[in-house]
Amino acid sequence: MKSFKDELQNNILPFWIHKMTDNQNEGFFGQIDGENHLHPHANKGAVLNARILWTFSAAYRILGNTEYMTMAHRAFAYIKKYFIDHEYGGVYWELDYLGKPVNTKKQVYAQGFVIYGLSEYYRITRDDEALQLAQSLFYLLEKHKDKENGGYFEAFTREWQPIEDMRLSEKDANEKKSMNTHLHILEPYTNLLRVWNNVDLKEAHKAIIDIFINKIVDHRTYHQHLFFDEQWTVKSTPISYGHDIEAAWLLYEAAQDLNDEEAMQQVSVICLKIADAASEGLQSDGSMIYEKDNNHIDTDRHWWVQAEGVVGYMYAYKISQDEQYRQYAEKLWAYIQNNISDKTYGEWIWSRNAKGAINRKEDKAGFWKCPYHNSRMCLEMIENFNLI
Repeated sequence: MKSFKDELQNNILPFWIHKMTDNQNEGFFGQIDGENHLHPHANKGAVLNARILWTFSAAYRILGNTEYMTMAHRAFAYIKKYFIDHEYGGVYWELDYLGKPVNTKKQVYAQGFVIYGLSEYYRITRDDEALQLAQSLFYLLEKHKDKENGGYFEAFTREWQPIEDMRLSEKDANEKKSMNTHLHILEPYTNLLRVWNNVDLKEAHKAIIDIFINKIVDHRTYHQHLFFDEQWTVKSTPISYGHDIEAAWLLYEAAQDLNDEEAMQQVSVICLKIADAASEGLQSDGSMIYEKDNNHIDTDRHWWVQAEGVVGYMYAYKISQDEQYRQYAEKLWAYIQNNISDKTYGEWIWSRNAKGAINRKEDKAGFWKCPYHNSRMCLEMIENFNLI
């Protein structure tokens, strides 16, 4: 079986370096479709570009390849030049292929990912401008958080006013708060804490952990609720197995980096229970299915769910030393190698269905298909588990 380092260095990252670099219009192309066709005039999303910045910054920090540093510089320059809204603050949601804003809404999820990328870039460059941008985004999010009920709203207009359609994507519920956005504010705040020992950040970071423990995790099932109204009334019924196992390790990592013993004890117990709940989605072939909503089960095997499963179960093994978790991770990695990693064209496919058919309708690279879940999985295995 291929090593994590080999998969990262010889399959995932070369795809983004050689096939997604936009040398004509700066930055990176917005789309390669599921048939491996480049769309050079596709729009460019904030989340994709922020995840590229994080990926190559982290890859350089851990592996030291100067080509990765070059890519990180490229991503930072593009975000700084085109995505930052210098009039109202924050980052635009979407640009056209020339870098002109075409959707200026302020999706909180996107602000979080830019903080994530900027803080990781600062770790390898010590570029004060990157840190200052990350800090300004942090204070912007804190300014516009829900100070009465706690937590973060989903989205705002360009001017940071209320917006009617708050959805992150078409498949999401139009509710004011979500598990997904809070998970990906927690994650960048964890990373920012590594380079900025700030009291306000620590308080905000601890508050998100508390929200997960007290609002988002269902203490009857230990799955997570996905959508909420302003007062944290649950507004959803689906179970997302991938988000469950992703949260299981991101919560643990957050408590660990906060260096709060009480939070660490609480989270260690809850993370194992979340991992166990996510295990309901594991299949006999070693893979994890997508989600369940009452009696409807989506059995597709999405690329990101498999990647998060590997990391999440290795963290569960780290916490408990229960061999079962490590075996889950090994089976998921074997499934990825045999079914998700694209040995012909590079990167990973979007998904396979229960019968094994490849999903060609979704992108190979695009608005949501980024070098993030899979690269992060490989980097976690290399850096924190010494699985080269």
